[in-house]
Amino acid sequence: MGYEWAFDIAKLGAFIACAYAIFRAYARHWPAPWSRRRLAVLGVLTLTVVGTKVIEDVLAKESGPVDEALLWFVRAHVPAVLDGFFAFVTLSGSAAFLAPVAVAGTLVLLWARRRPEAWLLGSSAIAAALIGWAVKAVVGRARPALWEAPWYWGSSFPSGHALNTAALSTAAALCVMRIWPRAGTLPMALAATWTVLVALSRLVIGVHWPSDVLAAICLGAFIPLAISVVFTGRVPAVHDKRPDVMP
Repeated sequence: MGYEWAFDIAKLGAFIACAYAIFRAYARHWPAPWSRRRLAVLGVLTLTVVGTKVIEDVLAKESGPVDEALLWFVRAHVPAVLDGFFAFVTLSGSAAFLAPVAVAGTLVLLWARRRPEAWLLGSSAIAAALIGWAVKAVVGRARPALWEAPWYWGSSFPSGHALNTAALSTAAALCVMRIWPRAGTLPMALAATWTVLVALSRLVIGVHWPSDVLAAICLGAFIPLAISVVFTGRVPAVHDKRPDVMP
């Protein structure tokens, strides 16, 4: 099994490297904002390849033993005293919390006349919700039943909490980095921390498999990055000297 994992990792790395090499070769013929945002494109490629691999394993039912072992590992190593904390964290990834935040954030950005950012935040939240619902309906994966856990509707794959949190937090971080470039990578670090905590909370509670949350994180982060690169043509760079202004 160890050799198979090593081979899979090497194969994923090769796919990402080849795709990035192709991008670099043809970037000179693309719009300038795209060619300057190589790291963003590399991130999109990485999320696409890793997410595709996880989905492939789930559909082929090849992730079961690893998923179960990882879930028991989390169960054994997360202290019970943190159950209340993770219950609160998982609530922050629910639709009851994220939907009002997305609507309020979009309206504030529109009021501030930051229409590109409002489009990015609103469309990311909507796309994540729709894609998550569609994938759940198609895959129909059973939720874990290793110990008594709260009941949640729908398929286990992907984690809607992790998917929607990753999409909204990544989009919000991109918006902040555009409006306040001097913030650097702090907004993205905070977004990643929130997303990982929500994903981990779903494992602690026992309502998702590890591959559910991993695929959700990849897909959720991919959505706003792809929207930013493809539709707005720009993602913020840490070295920008002024706020991003787009037509």
